[in-house]
Amino acid sequence: MTARCHEARLPEPVAPMLATLGDPFGGPGQAIEFKWDGIRCTAYTGGGEVRLLSRSGRDITTAYPEVVGALASLLGSRRVVLDGELVALDTVTGSRPLFSRLQQRTQLSRPSPDLVARLPVSYYAFDLLVLDEQPTMQLPYRRRREKLTRLDLAGELVRVPPAFAGSDPREVIVAAQEQGLEGVVIKRMDSIYQPGCRSRDWIKVPFTHTQEVVIIGYKLGQGRRAGTVGSLLLAVAAPDGRLLFAGCVGTGFTDHQMLDDLRDLLAPLTRATAPVAGASREFARGARWVEPVLVGEVSSRGWSDDNRLRHPVWRGLRPDKSPDETSVSGPAETVELRIGSRDGAWLVEVVRVGPVTFCRIIHGGDVYDRVPDIEQVQAILEGEQIRLADLDVVPAGGEHHPVERPTKIS
Repeated sequence: MTARCHEARLPEPVAPMLATLGDPFGGPGQAIEFKWDGIRCTAYTGGGEVRLLSRSGRDITTAYPEVVGALASLLGSRRVVLDGELVALDTVTGSRPLFSRLQQRTQLSRPSPDLVARLPVSYYAFDLLVLDEQPTMQLPYRRRREKLTRLDLAGELVRVPPAFAGSDPREVIVAAQEQGLEGVVIKRMDSIYQPGCRSRDWIKVPFTHTQEVVIIGYKLGQGRRAGTVGSLLLAVAAPDGRLLFAGCVGTGFTDHQMLDDLRDLLAPLTRATAPVAGASREFARGARWVEPVLVGEVSSRGWSDDNRLRHPVWRGLRPDKSPDETSVSGPAETVELRIGSRDGAWLVEVVRVGPVTFCRIIHGGDVYDRVPDIEQVQAILEGEQIRLADLDVVPAGGEHHPVERPTKIS
């Protein structure tokens, strides 16, 4: 986190905990929350002041003055840190977040009072990290939620969304789908808050595949799109930081103004050559390449056999994300090799998702995800006094077999 809360009035910044993609499961030790289609935001209050930070640590306080005012009114001088989501609700039901509606606010650092009144943003607080100067992150989720509920954040623009403890995930999923929500997140009731870590204590179950992407170029449109953006050329980040070509998107742009805004943002970023390798002649012909600094989001049907996004649809820019955060996600994950210790305590997987191959180390509830190569896997294991050479293949049936270790990931 790069931003700092000035002097001693506000608590120190906390990197948000991240969920791992997985399948729904239930049980008495789980709670299920709705997954909100917005922008992750940690909120800091103290001494009558409020600061809002994005997931990447960018200060977005001035962009959402209505949320700042609401939190200041509800919490006063109390020193509190909240984790939650900024959302823009639809005007029909007033309860369903619409990411496309939020997009009209994300590029503005100081929106006009008229726009704030016409398109208000709400803050859904789902976790409590500091309360009255005392960190709560080492408390189990159950206790943090109890303390969060007792704060009584029940304002017009700030609320604590429900958590369904011990519920059947299938019933909660049906309820979320009926409300047109993005998905659900399943959390272990006894789990602590792990700042900056992606943990299997939180499992996210999205209903549609979304992928963060880096814009690496664009093509001019034709017909009604003449003179503006026709399609965007996209890339995603590999675990070692390299950008990999991911195809293009030409649908999902809601109006001509959105296309003109994208053209104006991209024009100063023009460069002579492609910032990535691997774009075929079909995609490169007529391309206007740009510096890979702007991040957006698409929905798609996963990945094709040639490692391109299948039928992507543009959802909008993600100013809260950086290019190195656009790691490949989605249900089309293939575990090409799984090796583990005989006692089951350690598991190493070689995983392929779309154009990216990486390693994953699982030890109990801890997950080292997107480890770029076997050498780094070996270094992590040796730090725990585990020899890679002692791990055996773990097939679907679970019986161990000795294996020749891979030396690199292609």
